[in-house]
Amino acid sequence: MIQALFLMGGLGVIIGIVLAFASKIFYVYVDPLVEKIEGALPGANCGGCGLPGCSANAEAIAKGKASPDSCVAGGDDLAGMIAAILGVSVEAKEPDFAFPGCTYNNEEAETKYIYNGLTDCRAASLISGGVKVCHIGCLGLGSCVKACKFGALSMGPDGLPKVDKTRCIGCGACEKACPKSIINLSSVTRRIIREYTTNNCTTPCQRACPAGIDIREYIQHISMGDYSKAVQVIKERNPFPTVIGRICPRPCEQDCRRQLVDEPVAINFLKRYAADYEYENGKRSQPFKAPETGRKIAVIGGGVEGLSTAFFSARLGHSPTIFEATDKLGGLLRSAIARNRLPLHVLDWDIEGVLDMGVTAQTNKSLGKDFTISSLLNQGYESVFTASGGWDNRLARSAGKVVESLVPGMFLMIDLNRNLINPNMLDMKSGAVIVGGGELVIDAIKNCKSLGASKITVFIRESGLDLTLLKTMKESGATVILNSGITRLLGKGDHLKEVEYMDLRSQKKEIVPTGAIFMAAGRFPELIFMKPEAEKDADSGNGSQTDDTWQAFENYKKPFTNGQEKGLLSQEDVITDFSAAIRAIGSGRRAAATIHQAIYKIELFVHENVIGSQTIVQNVDHLENVKPAPRQIMPLAEESDAVEIELGFTEDMARKEAERCLKCGVICYKKSDFPMAS
Repeated sequence: MIQALFLMGGLGVIIGIVLAFASKIFYVYVDPLVEKIEGALPGANCGGCGLPGCSANAEAIAKGKASPDSCVAGGDDLAGMIAAILGVSVEAKEPDFAFPGCTYNNEEAETKYIYNGLTDCRAASLISGGVKVCHIGCLGLGSCVKACKFGALSMGPDGLPKVDKTRCIGCGACEKACPKSIINLSSVTRRIIREYTTNNCTTPCQRACPAGIDIREYIQHISMGDYSKAVQVIKERNPFPTVIGRICPRPCEQDCRRQLVDEPVAINFLKRYAADYEYENGKRSQPFKAPETGRKIAVIGGGVEGLSTAFFSARLGHSPTIFEATDKLGGLLRSAIARNRLPLHVLDWDIEGVLDMGVTAQTNKSLGKDFTISSLLNQGYESVFTASGGWDNRLARSAGKVVESLVPGMFLMIDLNRNLINPNMLDMKSGAVIVGGGELVIDAIKNCKSLGASKITVFIRESGLDLTLLKTMKESGATVILNSGITRLLGKGDHLKEVEYMDLRSQKKEIVPTGAIFMAAGRFPELIFMKPEAEKDADSGNGSQTDDTWQAFENYKKPFTNGQEKGLLSQEDVITDFSAAIRAIGSGRRAAATIHQAIYKIELFVHENVIGSQTIVQNVDHLENVKPAPRQIMPLAEESDAVEIELGFTEDMARKEAERCLKCGVICYKKSDFPMAS
């Protein structure tokens, strides 16, 4: 009996020791933050957040991979509760909706999909690509419909998915289920920020448009007589439809597929017709905007780019203010274009539309005279964007001999070489930087020396330079850095302190101290100024700062896949004012997107598969079964002193011209109504 007791006791001790070791080995740590968040979640495990249950969502929220309001079964109160646990605040959020991006179904396609009994889009895509010609087209098997847990999707009679926005909660389940990226989440913010990629069913004209307007869509609305909707579609990417409809160089028409049969569609004249319809009716058709964020943005310069940046910033929910040095907004559009091509009342109408979106403007306010970039940042503006132009802008204001340093410590090299710069305007004890330039750099180096520069650094984007010129630069006392581009400026108050540059080959970045920078190009670069995040006053919550330090960087350029677009004065930067207003509009949208993403510290939606001018995209080289149809001719005024030379289309002309549109996709297009040739 005693032996049995000792045996049982010994076994108990051994088991206890084993369990103690096991608890150490197999111990599972539960993050208390995750535990708190999961305790606040309703436990519905509905999957509406796009994750497998509330536990996974709680972990994603704690790691910052999901937002406090990601639970669709909760609501604003729950989002506020989770935000309080995280120690953050929740801003108003616009809704996301699923958006199908294909216009032709399997029945209308010439080359049919081969399914071999498969009923799931993902399986068909993995086995055979799902389609023999168009690598983007919708497979039409309805995997997205099956993935939707809220009954918001159905397959329409045309074999394409249809979205019920009253039921869609923007969970993204359909987006994840689609192997072709046909259906994606869409919102105002997403449409402004995202670029077109090779996964999108873009048209040749859309790819050629510097602003990326959905040309196929607005022409379709014109053909149906819905001109207000057409204007709304245009303004998704272009806040100046009435202006651009008169002065655009029309690169879209050069790529119009219709010219393979007869003549390109009169795309720009159709834009003008829809915009004139809005003007004549006096009722604006504005695109949607995101909820107010309370974020203040300052835009320096009231030209096309500045106005466009402010317009898209307002649509993103921010509160932009434009500061314009003259008494009128419009920039070179107001002074450099003949009035019989662009009447002032047309320009003013579009500018009023920008202000109507929620943009504030202050005229007769000059940077450096009435305010500084540092003072704006200290007034609560979270970002300051400079779209001030350059030499040609000064000539338009009859200020060619007035030296301007709109960016702290930054000057035009033309002013330096014309000996217009007063030494009192500079602080070059830490050195001077010259960006770009050819033989004129030699004179610039000598002038920098005479102004007291302790060290002179010349940045050249090219990897090679004339050896004689390079030798002369070095003998003049300058350090020359080839194959480089400046990526960031750093300063304090009204003084430039450092520049960051990148070796374009290795992508390595270095810092160079400097008090002045001279631009060989005849303009100031477009720069975004913000306070360094580490120095923000956490108690203020409104972007005010504890000191005057700032950093400046450029907005992302029209993306290419070769990676050579980084740094000031790249091939995608302009060296004079924009060659076309439509390009300035595109740059303004990208600036607004960059500012938005910098404020929220979210990754730029610029990927390797973004479509650029060098991107190879599926296309066609001939059309079949398309009847020729004559292009409508723009009526001209008979009087030489007419208000406008071009009179615009009539409604009948616009409808006929819109019918000429082939409603293209990547390789699909609308054929004429007669039997296919055998």
